[in-house]
Amino acid sequence: MTAKRLKRPRDPVQLGKLVGDILTGQIEDRQATPEGRATDAVEFARKGGLKGGKARAKALTPKQRTEIARLAAEARWKKSNR
Repeated sequence: MTAKRLKRPRDPVQLGKLVGDILTGQIEDRQATPEGRATDAVEFARKGGLKGGKARAKALTPKQRTEIARLAAEARWKKSNR
């Protein structure tokens, strides 16, 4: 699992200082992963989430897919006709 980036401050002056510090190598742009976090579990959950939609679509019958698509189309048309 990759480390997360530092949170960027909203204040422009503080943001400028942070960017300057990163560019000059005074601080590292990435934070270390917290020790209490189960990185294996996070990676496992992400893998499941990436294939979840495809697996669900494969399990649906053509009639179910048609109904879902019809409801989605109705929602899009309702939204665009406001």
